[in-house]
Amino acid sequence: MEFLSDSVVLSRMQFALTAIFHILWPVLTTGMGIYLVIVEGLWLKTRNPDYYLHARFWSKFYVLNFGIGVATGIPMEFQFGTNWAPFSEAVGNFFGSVIGFEASWAFMLEAAFLGIMLFGWERVNPAVHYLSTILVAVGANLSTLWILTANSWMQTPAGGEMVNGKFVVNDYFQAMFNPFMANSVLHMFFATLETSLFVIGGISAWYILQKRHPEFFAKSLKIVLAAAIAVAPLQIYIGHLSGEQVYHYQPTKLAAMEAQWESTPAGQPADWSLLAIPNEKAQKNDWEITIPNALGYILEFKQNLSEPVRGLKEWKPEDRPHLVGLIYYAFRVMIAIGFFFAGLMLLTTVQWLRGKLVAKNITQQRWLMLAWVFAAPLGYIAVESGWIVRCVGRQPWTLYGQIRTVDSASRLPASNVLTSLTAFAVVYSLLFIAAMYFGSRIIRRGPNLNLPIPGTEITKPAVDTTPGEFMPDERPVEAQQ
Repeated sequence: MEFLSDSVVLSRMQFALTAIFHILWPVLTTGMGIYLVIVEGLWLKTRNPDYYLHARFWSKFYVLNFGIGVATGIPMEFQFGTNWAPFSEAVGNFFGSVIGFEASWAFMLEAAFLGIMLFGWERVNPAVHYLSTILVAVGANLSTLWILTANSWMQTPAGGEMVNGKFVVNDYFQAMFNPFMANSVLHMFFATLETSLFVIGGISAWYILQKRHPEFFAKSLKIVLAAAIAVAPLQIYIGHLSGEQVYHYQPTKLAAMEAQWESTPAGQPADWSLLAIPNEKAQKNDWEITIPNALGYILEFKQNLSEPVRGLKEWKPEDRPHLVGLIYYAFRVMIAIGFFFAGLMLLTTVQWLRGKLVAKNITQQRWLMLAWVFAAPLGYIAVESGWIVRCVGRQPWTLYGQIRTVDSASRLPASNVLTSLTAFAVVYSLLFIAAMYFGSRIIRRGPNLNLPIPGTEITKPAVDTTPGEFMPDERPVEAQQ
């Protein structure tokens, strides 16, 4: 176990652990913030109390994820100063400011209005409360904007040049709007929204299967489905555009994503590997199923076959990604989940049009509801898989083509990094158990359908309050019967 004495490898493992764990929580808050804006807007428009009760119920999941997201996000960012100090020193004039924008613009906005959103229902004007919900959702999604802007710049650095080991920015806006930025932000935005939609839909389907408030949760499922009709196909299309960009800007990553060792010459569309067993040592696939010419057409080379598709062998081993099998299958898991979501959305839409999602029929759609419950965690797996492809596929570079990962890490004793890695693993495991406990408790308790609705008053009938007589709501049960 030589890696235990390599501080660079251990620092990479620590950052991977904290990043993989942290991303679980903001994925839901960024998407669910938009859902809360939708249901509260519907309540204000229709005054249907169900929409108000939905806003109150789902906000419990929001605050649970927000709290753990904050607790795990701050230590992750601190690592740029502890474990990756040379990288931070080299790129801090741009990368540091963008990370600072995420904290000052996004986190502060979200935190400032979260209290009003959670506790201001009967304390502030409904318009003020709705504005707070909107600003919380905006703050959550601004985090996506700034984090993906920073990470996209690491993938396709622009707007400056390396001078004496430091990146000097000549054009700040060109650095911000680097080639990967737009598609990356959109891809992550729709990933968080899609994940949240299928989590809400999966929980709603569970209640329907249990025949607990089926009419109430049929509403949330229909709202989710209406949004997924647009989100699911858009996410697939934006993912396709991102794949095209990888070919143009990061051909080594594309070769790893497709486990393609040999180059396909210009004028010939590349085959697409459906499944394979990559063998890095032998620089080949031990076994594979391929679809002839498919990769060329996927990448839209049908009208431009003058460009080759380069294989991994074109680069020296130290200049290309390793863990090819991980990159290859993470990419396919992400794609498979995206198409599963689109298929489930299409099937559920058909059933909706057939009238099978009304309260009296929806409890009979057992297999469909089971599919939604099964889909609930898949968005998380797809997001994690996408980040594995994005970051592991970028290796051996931290700043692509400019700064190598081995030169980005702080020179720390391996024992120190191993200690902090172990501590993170223990603490994050406890946090995960706590999150599952409190999340399951929210689900077991279910929504409180007896909450008073703001703006409504219960008028009691006038009665004679002669001493010795009971008020109507104070009589013994026997007397009421």
